[in-house]
Amino acid sequence: MKRSIVFCVFAAFGGWLFGYDIGYISGCLIMPEFIHVMQGPDATAITSQNQSIITSLLSAGTFFGAIFQAFTSDRLGRKGSIIFWSIIFTIGVIVQVTTFSLGQLTAGRFVAGLGVGALSAIVPLYIGEAAPKKLRGSLLVLYQVQIISGLFLAYIVNLGTHHLSNSGSWRIPIALQLLWGIVLIFGSTLLPESPRYLLGQQKEEQAIKAIASLNDCNVNDPLTTEIMRELELAVRLENEGGQAGWLECFSTRSRMWKRTLNGCMVQMLQQLNGQNFYYYYGPVFFEAAGTGLDAYSIQAILGGISLAMVFPAMWTIEHVGRRKSLLIGSLAQAICAIIAGLVGHFYTDTDGVSPQTKQLGGNVMVAFAVFHVSFYSLFWGPTPWVLMGETFPLRVRSKCIALAAATNWLWNFLLSYFSPLITDDIGPLILLVFCGALVFAFFYTFFMIPETRGISLEEVDELYRTKVPAWRSNSWVPSAHHNGAIDKAEGNEDYNRRQSQATYVGNPQDVEKKGNQQTHVENAVPAENANTTV
Repeated sequence: MKRSIVFCVFAAFGGWLFGYDIGYISGCLIMPEFIHVMQGPDATAITSQNQSIITSLLSAGTFFGAIFQAFTSDRLGRKGSIIFWSIIFTIGVIVQVTTFSLGQLTAGRFVAGLGVGALSAIVPLYIGEAAPKKLRGSLLVLYQVQIISGLFLAYIVNLGTHHLSNSGSWRIPIALQLLWGIVLIFGSTLLPESPRYLLGQQKEEQAIKAIASLNDCNVNDPLTTEIMRELELAVRLENEGGQAGWLECFSTRSRMWKRTLNGCMVQMLQQLNGQNFYYYYGPVFFEAAGTGLDAYSIQAILGGISLAMVFPAMWTIEHVGRRKSLLIGSLAQAICAIIAGLVGHFYTDTDGVSPQTKQLGGNVMVAFAVFHVSFYSLFWGPTPWVLMGETFPLRVRSKCIALAAATNWLWNFLLSYFSPLITDDIGPLILLVFCGALVFAFFYTFFMIPETRGISLEEVDELYRTKVPAWRSNSWVPSAHHNGAIDKAEGNEDYNRRQSQATYVGNPQDVEKKGNQQTHVENAVPAENANTTV
């Protein structure tokens, strides 16, 4: 199990590319040398329209990258797909670092975005399939840890280079991305392929080697044989309907429509949290608010706080759970957004406000921006990626994850393009829009998102089939505790917790309908309230 953790930690490095790219561009937008190249030699600022184009072109690329990876991850494998899209990302960086025009920069950001978007889907896909279920949530949180780590480093690099009087002030931050791409390309060659993927491709011999590698044992170990047998049976039953197409993501089989909807909705609502408004436009926004603090210093503060708060999420995701993390986070961020929005409007964006009052309002906004991104890093930042990596069955996993990740990037694009334009009209009141989205996120989570902590990917399948109400899912247990070898290797504390709290249990008779194969339950229903639907 130790080696599987190391492999998942490295795979999560794909998030570093994502975070660093968000971080560096926000600082470049106010660098004089960058402004001169993109806007003209006499310009003192980049127009709102060009800000939108520069920031949003990456997001446009990420949308298509997230969709395209569904084809590469099924054909090249999870490992091969990570390598392929890391190369695409690196090509995009080369185009950016050699740029001398707005057109070339945005083209490079689009190409790099293809790689970032694809990796945003493949990394959770790989970790979800390769991680021990006891630590799956924590290891999926590592993706968000890497995003925030890359973001924070970008802020520090901007802080260190923005004073340079030549193009190095912005070319150096861009060029560092070449290092991240190269590390991911060559490091990924050491990753084992996902055993679930290999079994889905009928590559049993390679799957055995991958299982042994991930579980720190040799191919002849009885543990390897037992895990292989259990995964083989689960994969065969999952794929018994033949090859799945895109339409199956919205079918009633295994309640796929609801699982796809949940995956897309939590990704959309993650973007509508409002945190990326601070990440993308924080320097420009707070500089206009008259906080009295250097914009780069504010950026570094936000990045440092975000990084500090994302590490505890590795604990909360397994001890607080997925549902409670989303519920707590949405309410806390909604409070921050409404306070920052109203204070910003009445104290910094209203005519006749004195300089002292404006500075006070700006400082309050910075304080609640810090609280906002803190709660985001702890709850809504990592949890949607965790849910994305563990919600879907193998036969359509790459396709469903592609749709969920593409939804994230679609809204990232819309927000990055329209936020500066909307802010020009209503100023800080844009934060009230995010507040409304967060209130909606609370109710959506309560009624629609089940708790998936402590159960295997195959048991998540059964959880959705049972039609247990989301608010009662924490006490649901599988009809048959079938992953004996896997639990032996990974620990089964969460199963025992669910067993002791059980109010909804699958029907064991349904297992007999499958010929006593207690590895997968096609038609499980709750022992009571069998007709309950969500």
